[in-house]
Amino acid sequence: MPPATTSTLDSFVSSSKTPRQVLATSQEIRDRKSTFVASAYKASTPADARAVLKHHKHVVHGAKPASHEIAAWRCMVLKEGKTGLEGVDDFEVQSGWEDDGERYGGNKILKVMQTEGVIDVIVIVSRWYGGIMLGPARFEHIETCAREVCRSFKRKQDMEECIAVLTAFDEELGRLRDELAQLSSTSPGAEAEELPAKDESPAAKREQTKKAHDYTSLLESLDVVKARRLISARESSIKSVKGITAKKRNLA
Repeated sequence: MPPATTSTLDSFVSSSKTPRQVLATSQEIRDRKSTFVASAYKASTPADARAVLKHHKHVVHGAKPASHEIAAWRCMVLKEGKTGLEGVDDFEVQSGWEDDGERYGGNKILKVMQTEGVIDVIVIVSRWYGGIMLGPARFEHIETCAREVCRSFKRKQDMEECIAVLTAFDEELGRLRDELAQLSSTSPGAEAEELPAKDESPAAKREQTKKAHDYTSLLESLDVVKARRLISARESSIKSVKGITAKKRNLA
């Protein structure tokens, strides 16, 4: 019969609906044999945050347990009795923290999160104690790791929002171009100078759609400035195609 601890861990791992994915990790800070590192995960509710903390402690660091798993979370949730249909006033931010033996540590992380403005996230700072007491310096390390991971999380969040906008614009642009192509087909040659010839075969369309929606490398780069430039370019393209379409309709 396996040990009880193994059975409990196996049960915990198998009961997870989906693997928890760390979205950001800070650089390690090492000071007098102690090591600090922060991790950020998405968490939509305080209960979700506690489940993530349990997973991080028992699964991610199961083979090498940290001395302290100090955490804080901020989640935007519906107020009791509200439906969300009346706007932002139906929601509230619920926050909390866990010191895990490092008194005041969780509150230090929470204050960093409030300053950085991150929401729907749990930040966990793991500390492996090296046997030498650090005094107030330990709080500086906790805050530094938390700040770094919050900013990385925020960049990823901003990038995901940009890609969502780009994807929506790609779909709209595709629809507008199809509409323009149909209008052009009713009067052959009318738009020859305005629209470059392109391969309209099914295979070519599938490849164009795939390329238009493949933002994997952009997501990994976290280049939000580039993403915003692409959004501006898509907006200009949409405006241009709408203008050509309107002109075509007026000539019809």
